[in-house]
Amino acid sequence: MAIKFQYNKTSLGELGKQLKMRRTALPTIKSKESALRSEVKRAKDTAREYRSRLDALAAEYDYMVALWGEFDPTLLRVKDVELAEQKIAGVRIPVLAGVSFEQKPYDLFSSPVWYADGVELLKRLAKLGVEYEVYNRKMELLDYARRKTTQKVNLYEKVQIPGYEDAIRKIKRFMEDEENLSKSAQKIVKTRQQQAAEGSKL
Repeated sequence: MAIKFQYNKTSLGELGKQLKMRRTALPTIKSKESALRSEVKRAKDTAREYRSRLDALAAEYDYMVALWGEFDPTLLRVKDVELAEQKIAGVRIPVLAGVSFEQKPYDLFSSPVWYADGVELLKRLAKLGVEYEVYNRKMELLDYARRKTTQKVNLYEKVQIPGYEDAIRKIKRFMEDEENLSKSAQKIVKTRQQQAAEGSKL
């Protein structure tokens, strides 16, 4: 990225402000990146844990597969999934507040004995499935924010800060050269004036 500048004090001052701003912001952005990195790892680990718990519960469901044929699927449904919001390192993250179910009443005497266990198993499966999806989404959001923050750190560290430093160095050299030329020109003029004055005395 080429930084546009002019060889004057105004441009030098503006570049100095931009450089200072980026140097000041860099540690904050780096700490945000570090926090996001650890949060992404934590979210991945939690999602993996939920996945294994879900698989274990699904195995329990499969164990009763012969019985599910006589189960009434209209007995239970997910009524609502309540989500809250949490901010982690400036990123809005969904948090599961609760899962509510709608359960139809059934006759305990005419229904199979295992119905109560089946309903509870389905509730646990559904809740765990929702928790897994929420953590997956949390992980995706955090990872996206982390990648964006890493890009910004790299942009500041590898492109903008060195670019501004280089531009400032060029302007300073140009101004020093201009000042040296001006002094040299003044000396030459002064020397010629002295020589002219001495020549007129003769």
